Amino acid sequence: MKSLNLKFLQHLLIYSAILGTIAIILYLLLPKEFITPALPFLFVFFAAITLISFLILLRSLNSKLSRFIHTFLITTIVKLILYIGMMILYVLLNPPDAVPFMITFFILYLLYTVFEVVKMIPLTKNQAREK
Repeated sequence: MKSLNLKFLQHLLIYSAILGTIAIILYLLLPKEFITPALPFLFVFFAAITLISFLILLRSLNSKLSRFIHTFLITTIVKLILYIGMMILYVLLNPPDAVPFMITFFILYLLYTVFEVVKMIPLTKNQAREK
């Protein structure tokens, strides 16, 4: 299990570095008002939430399938509430940056969610075969 944790962390860091490189290129090409100043913090935020969520789901994968499904649903709900709270708080504190922040937030949400699902599916398939 530790090797899975380290492997996921390594892939997550590489993925974040690739996304960061793309963000830097976009920062250089696009007008400055299209890029939120909170972008570097969003990368850290999404990477941390993705890592924590993956570790929780990985731990529950070793138990019954119903427990894994419950854990998956609970982590998804908690993440959505956290994401909505983060967006509302930022928009209330920085209204001029609301639109670029929300667009960036949504794009990163999609990218990190796809990454997490792509990494979780093979593990669930392997676990189902073992049982």
